[in-house]
Amino acid sequence: MARLTDDEITAALGGLPGWERAGDTIAKTYELGSFPAAIQFVAAVGERAEAVNHHPDIDIRWRRVRLALTTHDEGGLTEKDVALAGEAEAIAGEYA
Repeated sequence: MARLTDDEITAALGGLPGWERAGDTIAKTYELGSFPAAIQFVAAVGERAEAVNHHPDIDIRWRRVRLALTTHDEGGLTEKDVALAGEAEAIAGEYA
């Protein structure tokens, strides 16, 4: 899978509210309704990530969950990262 260009990354982030680029990573911090909701959100994202064999870095702090995505095999951002970020957005709505 090819790395995305800077223009492609900028365009993709336009459709992913709250996601920000930091070098070769895109990341977002979600604030969920409770600690159990945060854990359930992480489990749901984890199941989806496992299904597509693309795993985010995850940091959990009480009700806050930070997801960071990059495609290590490609040395940067690819469509895999954008797709999983979009799925995380859809999942987050279930646990807000």
